[in-house]
Amino acid sequence: MGRPVTLFTGQWADLKLEEVCKKAKDFGYDGLELACWGDHFEVDKALSDDTYCARKRELLEKYDLQVFAISNHLVGQAVLDKIDARHKSIVPAYVWGDGKPEGVNQRAIEEMKNTARAAQRFGIGIVNGFTGSSVWHLIYDFPPTPKSMYDDGFKLLADRWNPILDVFQECGIKFALEVHPTEIAFDIYSAERAIEALGGREEFGFNFDPSHLIWQGVDPAEFIRYFPSRIYHVHMKDAKVTLNGRSGILSSHLSFGDPRRGWDFRSVGRGGVNFEEVIRALNAAKYAGPLSVEWEDSGMDREHGARESCQYVKNIDFAPSGRAFDAAFAE
Repeated sequence: MGRPVTLFTGQWADLKLEEVCKKAKDFGYDGLELACWGDHFEVDKALSDDTYCARKRELLEKYDLQVFAISNHLVGQAVLDKIDARHKSIVPAYVWGDGKPEGVNQRAIEEMKNTARAAQRFGIGIVNGFTGSSVWHLIYDFPPTPKSMYDDGFKLLADRWNPILDVFQECGIKFALEVHPTEIAFDIYSAERAIEALGGREEFGFNFDPSHLIWQGVDPAEFIRYFPSRIYHVHMKDAKVTLNGRSGILSSHLSFGDPRRGWDFRSVGRGGVNFEEVIRALNAAKYAGPLSVEWEDSGMDREHGARESCQYVKNIDFAPSGRAFDAAFAE
């Protein structure tokens, strides 16, 4: 039997959780990865209402759906980011408050600590998310960037995330950063530096998502091979590079879905990710957790895509061999 195939609910948060449960079951999924927005999983209610987590469990069990992780990407983004008006639309009102940047950063830190506590109460061991980044805007290195500015960015990671990860440690929960442009870690070398900045602590690892690596020119399977013990969760998501001589890899300030872009997300199996190699690398890393479909494709109906993606992932997954193929010749 293959790994459980789950559906990340972040792109379905416009729907009530029960409706998503009905659809996911019909599409063939084994479970859900619950987003901490919409009504899917509310951190404040999980901690203030003693019946909240049990009722969520009952709802999932009603549709025979498992859960292995919750995801608080949006609040995590506000921990390290330089806060501006864009963040108001992604964080809860009680985290945004009066919108003053320092206060938003501080409330985001407390909310991520509470997310670990809520995960413990819910009975799961992984929280996926973002960290944000105070240095992403320095990506091009012009005007020339003093090394000290990058150093300060990783020091801020340690200053703000170590206290959060202390709570994760206390609760027995792991934080899985989705390596992603706009985060402190967006490729192999920046991910390596993030681990170093945090002292190599085991609470910090990765939610592997190949779609954010491939368009950068990073081999997704190589990321797994580089960090085999840090792959705490997996997103199955695809992307396609569509450079045509006019477009650029930096996307020309064009929104997702614009056909002029140099790359875009695609439904799983319809982009450029070699999922065969991803599965082989996961097997070598002994990853036994869920394969969670994060469905994004601006050019396709999402219900069609989610159903098709579920079957694709179940078809592409396979267990590693328990014996050498030439064992019959061994003495």
